[in-house]
Amino acid sequence: MNEILICLAIALIAGLLMSRLAKVLNLPAVTAYLIAGLILGPFCLGKLGIAGFGFATLEEVEGLKIVSQVALGFIAFAIGNEFRLNQLKSMGKQAITIGILQAVITTVIVDIALIVLHMIRPDLISISSAITLGAIAAATAPAATLMVVRQYKADGPLTKLLLMVVAIDDAVGLVLFSASFGIASALEQGSISVVNVVFEPILEIVLSLVLGALAGVCLHLLERYFHSRSKRMSLSIAFVLLTVGISMTEFEVGGVHCCFSLLLVCMMMGTVFCNICPTSEELMDRVDRWTAPLSILFFVLSGAELDLQILSNPAALLIGAVYIIFRSAGKISGAYASCLMTHCDDKITKHLGITLLPQAGVALGMAMTASNLTDGAMVRNVVLLSVLVYELVGPTLTKKALIAAEEIKPEGRTSARSENQPKAAVKITKQ
Repeated sequence: MNEILICLAIALIAGLLMSRLAKVLNLPAVTAYLIAGLILGPFCLGKLGIAGFGFATLEEVEGLKIVSQVALGFIAFAIGNEFRLNQLKSMGKQAITIGILQAVITTVIVDIALIVLHMIRPDLISISSAITLGAIAAATAPAATLMVVRQYKADGPLTKLLLMVVAIDDAVGLVLFSASFGIASALEQGSISVVNVVFEPILEIVLSLVLGALAGVCLHLLERYFHSRSKRMSLSIAFVLLTVGISMTEFEVGGVHCCFSLLLVCMMMGTVFCNICPTSEELMDRVDRWTAPLSILFFVLSGAELDLQILSNPAALLIGAVYIIFRSAGKISGAYASCLMTHCDDKITKHLGITLLPQAGVALGMAMTASNLTDGAMVRNVVLLSVLVYELVGPTLTKKALIAAEEIKPEGRTSARSENQPKAAVKITKQ
């Protein structure tokens, strides 16, 4: 236990110190946290084998998965807070249309590219793996996007639409993956199960939305009994922890596998809560401050979890290169086309696609499920490679896109210490 605490403390300190270097290089803090994780991981300092100083194995990082799951719950809760009724009325149709179309277009483009690769080199990748990777390509990482938006205090039409599209993207990606994986499994086994391909993914989304809505209502009903800000914040944190815990449970009813999507549950809870609680905005701000260290740990642990051994696998590098190139093309062209269809502002149309490139936890979770395929290990390696590239490059591209859309000030950096000094000086002068 003491080694775990020391590891977490060092991870947090390393992430913070690396963010100072990133500030000098004008890079987003998210990239710094990921690099700090790589340095502390089993392929760098972890190799030294010093107890508590870095992570010696990937299993050690996996053992701290609960920290990442809780952080992801808070991130999803915060994104759900963006779905306020006034925004849904003005941008809801656009967000839903773009969220669905760009995900489907990306899947189709990656599917075609990998199936062509299979036809050229059938020994490299099977049809089932090609179809599965196409569906995984639809997933976008909400955590990196939200962190960049918060760090630079981005605000504007593109930022608001981006957060909504990222949230919708996860629901669409879940359906696409479940259907594609069901078809891929059927191709290998020789039979198609309608329950696995159609019913179970829809059931997962419905169960997740219902659980999230109930949690949001219960949170609002209970928080009215507390007037202290700290107690209401504590109650909000307790509910996020509760929903994360429930979301990790799985069960069967009549032979049908039932489970929840952690992201959808926490997003829905945040959406319902922010629309029925008049003081939700102030409360969310306090929760965000409390969870800041948790978010840093999430990215440092994500960086430590990246398996650099895949860089020595030529097959994974080739398939990964095709996957990354065509996924990027799919996201950018899909967002561009869907923005044109929904008559979005020119700045949104030009820059939204680039902000949808980051990919992490959701894609890795899908890849773990796909490990049941004949060459499931290859699917996981390709996704790991893409996560390594997208997580290191994606936040910087997101930042540049938001700057180009004029929703981040170019300087984007202020010192809290220097900002507070003048305020203190004014108070002293008045006295």
